[in-house]
Amino acid sequence: MPPLRPWSPVPIAEAGEPLEDLPATLWRLEPHPYQALGAPYGAGASPFRLRRGVIARLKKAQGLLQQQQPHWRLAIFDAWRPLAVQAFMVRHAFREVCRERCLDPEAIGPAQAAVAAEVDRFWAPPSPDPATPPPHSTGAAVDLTLAEADGRPLAMGGEIDAIGAISHPDHYAGSSPGSEAADWHARRRLLAAVMGTAGFAQHPNEWWHFSHGDQLWAWRCQEPLALYGAVAGEG
Repeated sequence: MPPLRPWSPVPIAEAGEPLEDLPATLWRLEPHPYQALGAPYGAGASPFRLRRGVIARLKKAQGLLQQQQPHWRLAIFDAWRPLAVQAFMVRHAFREVCRERCLDPEAIGPAQAAVAAEVDRFWAPPSPDPATPPPHSTGAAVDLTLAEADGRPLAMGGEIDAIGAISHPDHYAGSSPGSEAADWHARRRLLAAVMGTAGFAQHPNEWWHFSHGDQLWAWRCQEPLALYGAVAGEG
């Protein structure tokens, strides 16, 4: 069993807010990558849904971004994720990394165990325990990036969901001024700044992952309680 996250012990006091569709003012990156892989969302369910309070904070973050960069916008990669999809994507990520390293994903050995440990740093276990829900299953976590006004994503120095050090928020800190890497770092810092001001907490390993109200948020913000547990999506 994968180790618990440092935020797993935080108690959850469910606020009861519903999932709602993202408004048209928040850009969606489509086709949705996990749906395109065949992830089992279920009939009529949409990954572009979040808790009502989280959507309100995303709107605030977009406004803060456009105060500094009027021609940029937030671009939503992924939002709500049911447990079945989490399990599907954990398996997919493990197989992909094994394939990249010429490993048999069905074999058992130290190399496969190392891959599993690395994937575990980025993909939360699909825990059915209501006390330890994966962040995206709560409707409180969102994966996103920056984009041009027409929706074209800006270069951030690494793809969303990349496994490895390149995904750390400060991976490009200390890059030479004026370099492309320095631009990537500045964009990551800008994204983190507007999201933080809007009330989000950033995943410590991922430049693209932010949440408000889940256990990760409570842990990072030193809040005594999380506001949101896992929620089933209505079809």
